[in-house]
Amino acid sequence: MTTSSPTTQALDGAAIDGGLYTDVTDFARHTHWLNEPASVFSAFGIGLFAVYLLVAWWRARGQGSTAMAAVLATPVAVVLAYVVNSGIKDVFDEPRPCRALPHDFLLEACPAPDDYAFPSNHTTVAFAFAVALLLIGRRLGTLALVTAIAMGASRVYVGAHYPHDVAVGALVGSVVSLVTVLVLRRIAPPLVERLRTSALRPLLTSQPS
Repeated sequence: MTTSSPTTQALDGAAIDGGLYTDVTDFARHTHWLNEPASVFSAFGIGLFAVYLLVAWWRARGQGSTAMAAVLATPVAVVLAYVVNSGIKDVFDEPRPCRALPHDFLLEACPAPDDYAFPSNHTTVAFAFAVALLLIGRRLGTLALVTAIAMGASRVYVGAHYPHDVAVGALVGSVVSLVTVLVLRRIAPPLVERLRTSALRPLLTSQPS
């Protein structure tokens, strides 16, 4: 009895849009001035979304329970999106482009073989934050969305992901976040109202007791 190898079963990302990936990494090869900023942003830019969420939380303290419920739903949505995305990764087992196209230009070290590419976790988390923040407020959400798009683009630029990894990651993060925040924004306000009369009141409202 023979068994198929993991490589045979895995999604062949290079066959989907490996040429576009190479075009982007070639662009990175010739834009040295952008390499370091893009690498830093790609690695640490996800922290900006925590800052955006803190701003949204601070503003929601002066708003109704529905607004605060949406803010509190955001980290739940992000975690759920990450879990769903990780499950998809385990199903498709797509090798990183650095393994399929080893001669392409890389700014980020090639991860371990079991660190799969499809879909992009960074992009999923970024878009989960962005969609949640869009549901909380237009201006802050728009800023978060622009940041999420930049995050997705940076993941291809540094050589960590194919474009389709980023596109599907954006879709997963957006859908999971949209559903989660809409549901919790609808059902959680009564809980927020109760918590605003508890010891957590200073964290949930700016109104005096």
